[in-house]
Amino acid sequence: MLHDRDRIFTNLYGLHDWGLEGARKRGAWDGTKALLEKGRDGIINEIKASGLRGRGGAGFPTGLKWSFMPKTSADGRPSYLVVNADESEPGTCKDREILRHDPHLLVEGCLVAGFAMGASAGYIYVRGEFIRERERLQAAIDQAYEARLIGKNNIHGYDFELYVHHGAGAYICGEETALLESLEGKKGMPRLKPPFPANVGLYGCPTTVNNVESIAVGPTILRRGASWFSSIGRPNNTGTKLFCISGHVEKPCNVEEEMGIPLRELIDRHAGGVRGGWDNLLAVIPGGSSVRCLPADLCNDLPMDFDSLMKLKSGLGTAAVIVMDKSTDIVRAIARISYFYRHESCGQCTPCREGTGWMWRVVSRMAEGRAHKREIDMLLEVSKQVEGHTICALGDAAAWPIQGLITHFRHEIEKRIDEYAGRPDDEGVRDPDTVAEAAE
Repeated sequence: MLHDRDRIFTNLYGLHDWGLEGARKRGAWDGTKALLEKGRDGIINEIKASGLRGRGGAGFPTGLKWSFMPKTSADGRPSYLVVNADESEPGTCKDREILRHDPHLLVEGCLVAGFAMGASAGYIYVRGEFIRERERLQAAIDQAYEARLIGKNNIHGYDFELYVHHGAGAYICGEETALLESLEGKKGMPRLKPPFPANVGLYGCPTTVNNVESIAVGPTILRRGASWFSSIGRPNNTGTKLFCISGHVEKPCNVEEEMGIPLRELIDRHAGGVRGGWDNLLAVIPGGSSVRCLPADLCNDLPMDFDSLMKLKSGLGTAAVIVMDKSTDIVRAIARISYFYRHESCGQCTPCREGTGWMWRVVSRMAEGRAHKREIDMLLEVSKQVEGHTICALGDAAAWPIQGLITHFRHEIEKRIDEYAGRPDDEGVRDPDTVAEAAE
């Protein structure tokens, strides 16, 4: 359990003043100039030593990512920091709370991260549906400019401009290169990599794209030290993390906890437990809708960190815990998620453009029982042909929920097919569509 003294987001619930004065009382903007005096290498080495991994889903080491930025630009190109606030993953609602209630943590984090990677400007790309969040963030940036904390000739001695860009609500713009395309005024479609953004990013310049939470925790880590942050959590999965708990729990909530907290403790302590008791749990999606679901029998002592969930072929993702009790129609739930990814595919890659629609149609039939059992393996095979064969990870995000369903709840699909066909197996039977027509 995380102690209150170790919390970074001390205004997560908006109980205190979100503005500059309130943020300063909570410790933001305290000795920021001294942090910059550590130097670029000093800051990056401290972030590396802290063990901070990206909080946007992939879990890539943040300090390592910052170190990819070129030290000097031989051709005079500027460098940019881009903050991904396009929080579109179903079940995820952590970044919006930072934007609403503690925006100065992000603004200060942008200055420190921008300095560490030699960026002259930062762009915060905000999700289209976040209207009040964008207004609050812009107000915080205006306060920072007025107090000369950022901008030209600021009190910290490092010129840094910060801009807010409001997206139009496309899920695909959460992918870093699609986000860059959108920032440049083009259609939000992922780029081929290489070249990677650290070399050719926004406007063809060196760019680092980071999640809101990854940037916002930076100054606190530097103030309190890498050893403090790395002492929280588990090896290679250190620090605090914002968890979003939703679904069939008594009290859905956002909470800051230590990495590696057992899933059951997280749900019971902060969300009031599963509706109807722990024995009523059917499954959990541990990291937002794009990761594989896990059945109840794997959830008892499950540490909520990147590596533990990866061993189960799922993932921590954005740490959006979606709880489903036994009243859930798990096949329909995954079919609905499948529809979402089919709808949000940009259509650039053939496996994703064609595969997401095909998978949704098949799993929707399975939800009704209008399928053959042999189609289950066919669906699994098609999901593997989509996974890993697209420019960005949306193909993976569409495939993984279906793979989790088949891996852990195949019996539920087979039972539904048997009930629809009215017999124990489907060998030598009529086509399910014919059965449906006869029933009508």
